[in-house]
Amino acid sequence: MNFTAIDFETATGKRHSACAVGMITVENGKIIDKYDALIQPPNNEYSWYNTNVHGITEDDTANALFFPGVYPEIRKRLAGKTIVAHNEAFDRSVLQKTMEYYDLDYSELNISNQWECTLKIYREKGYNPASLDVCCKRQGIKLNHHEALSDARGCAMLFLKHNI
Repeated sequence: MNFTAIDFETATGKRHSACAVGMITVENGKIIDKYDALIQPPNNEYSWYNTNVHGITEDDTANALFFPGVYPEIRKRLAGKTIVAHNEAFDRSVLQKTMEYYDLDYSELNISNQWECTLKIYREKGYNPASLDVCCKRQGIKLNHHEALSDARGCAMLFLKHNI
């Protein structure tokens, strides 16, 4: 069981506005690496709605690196790996759109165009709702919802429990 779970938070409704990333790398069913970073979104612009969800503000990312500055850390954890996200369509599009915005080549990651999705997995198990916080609570997984690293860890644990 080898994979990397990833979670992004965005600053606005634009998918290229990543403001935080959390990643958990699992090898042989065990967490071997954790990575998280704040990311300065374009123009350090935030919408009230997004800040209300995750609590990240312009002040938090005023001195953070832009995406190209954190991308080498992201790339080394994703390249050639199985990728898992709770809502894979969202997180995959944030990665693709942010890379496109900064003229980075998504294909160099050599990852599947569709990732593993714990949202879909747990919906198929009959969870309704199947949001990350509800799934984690039902599975006894501690979660600080909308904190990228905690969300990535929650997703990783859900995927591991599904595959046991």
